[in-house]
Amino acid sequence: MPRRSSTPPSPKVGPSANPPAAVNEVTLVGRVAASPQERTLPSGDALVTARVIVDRDPTSRVRSQQRVDTIDCVAWLSKVQRSMRTWVPGEHVEVAGAIRRRFYRADAGPVSRVEVEIRRTRRVKPLEP
Repeated sequence: MPRRSSTPPSPKVGPSANPPAAVNEVTLVGRVAASPQERTLPSGDALVTARVIVDRDPTSRVRSQQRVDTIDCVAWLSKVQRSMRTWVPGEHVEVAGAIRRRFYRADAGPVSRVEVEIRRTRRVKPLEP
């Protein structure tokens, strides 16, 4: 008689699975480009911003000579802001969050930027080359 597993079957993955309506989840692992910056917006909201440098994988270098991507990241949550304030340039970090397009007014008129809104972050050891 076949032995039955006590764990439920894993969900179906692939074309036959029911895909979610939308997913906006991002995880980046890279180096801190410069010291994070704190700002208070005219609305009174505080945020901390930083740039994370992510090395491109070798297969993407076939199409482009660019070796890294520099990604703008922003933290609205106080817990994440506290963590980011301790970042130092060159340190390796992992950030998880969502892609956001933020609109604001500048001297030249309306502006938008795309950035990662960080929900979680942690320091990581650099990978060995």
